[in-house]
Amino acid sequence: MLKKQLPWVFGAFFVLALVSPVANAKHWVMLGTAHVDKSEDHKTIHVGSEAGQFHSIQLRVTGGTVEFQRVIVHFGDGSKEELADAERVRSGGKTRELNLPGERRTIDSVELRYSKENLDTRPEVALYGAR
Repeated sequence: MLKKQLPWVFGAFFVLALVSPVANAKHWVMLGTAHVDKSEDHKTIHVGSEAGQFHSIQLRVTGGTVEFQRVIVHFGDGSKEELADAERVRSGGKTRELNLPGERRTIDSVELRYSKENLDTRPEVALYGAR
């Protein structure tokens, strides 16, 4: 009887091994976008409490390279946190995952400070949050 159940046991372990990474994958939600250009050295992406609470954010860039100097998150409770130092992101790239301090938090807005000297294009920055 054990020989008949052995293939089923191996099959169950195989399915669990395949499903595990999918279950642990983060679900990213787009929270807003902004175009950056030479006319300013910062932009703010407004999110608001209706988007919900998040434990990390990520910036994704298209249409050109952006050199972020600082990323400052303003929370729904009025506090703010600077999450990143200088980081250069090429078109089609993204920042590393930027963890928000503490438990999941409501994001009011994200302030992007960037270098405007190397902007020959008008890249778009998309803000994503993970719950």
